[in-house]
Amino acid sequence: MSSSDPARGSAAPTPDDIERAHLRDPADRTFSIARHGVAADLSALARRFWIPVWHVLPGREAPQRVLQYPVCLVVVADSYARFYGVVSGLSTTTLRGRGWAVGVMLQPAAGLLLTGRSVDEFTDRHVDLGEVADLGALVQPVRSVMSAAPDDPASQARARSLVEAALREHLPVDDEGLLVNTVVETVEGDPQLLRVAQLCERFGMTERTLQRLTQRRLGLSPKWLIRRRRLHEAAGRLRDPAIELAALAADLGYTDQAHLTRDFRAATGLTPGRFAARFS
Repeated sequence: MSSSDPARGSAAPTPDDIERAHLRDPADRTFSIARHGVAADLSALARRFWIPVWHVLPGREAPQRVLQYPVCLVVVADSYARFYGVVSGLSTTTLRGRGWAVGVMLQPAAGLLLTGRSVDEFTDRHVDLGEVADLGALVQPVRSVMSAAPDDPASQARARSLVEAALREHLPVDDEGLLVNTVVETVEGDPQLLRVAQLCERFGMTERTLQRLTQRRLGLSPKWLIRRRRLHEAAGRLRDPAIELAALAADLGYTDQAHLTRDFRAATGLTPGRFAARFS
């Protein structure tokens, strides 16, 4: 079943949706990534699949840097299988040799449902997939269908179906989970939402109640959510050679260009100018 089939959720995200988070060097040609939506009935539990296949020449490395979205991940690769909590800073994975992975980006609600534990236990760390409910049973079947031809669309479709079947065992999503999904969707979709107080007002919550919700279900604070959304938007817009940093800082609600520069460099290790220069 293709990602554009009506039985599936939203179509595969556009490159702009992805590149805001994936700080890919445009000169890096060592890998390809197939991206797909999830089945419609899983839309409250998972966002999308990504399936990278890479070939890095001997003696070389290809670091991949990501400003992760506020969600947990499930990844089955040829050499590891892991459940990832949210990385609060910059997530870096270094590709070497040949390999592949089947990853699913979950929804904010999913971490607690899959693990049975408060998600803050997994912030900035990962565990072997065998430690997460029944998901360890995915590893061998996924490797079996992927290993012979990891870049074959049919193999990838079978692997996605296996993961989806395992995720369905954790439906339905609870009311609190649906609420945290909506909170995160609101932050990610409203660039005018710049303060935690605005978010509290939107949902009729005290800051303490909102803090407890996001800590338990995401492992991070409401303030982090807003900051990460602004960094994602900055990373996306800095790919435009015509962008003016002062105007971008103002649009994103920073007090000045220097504030944007400090925030972006602290998160990515690059100044906005250096990051933008890679796309000029």
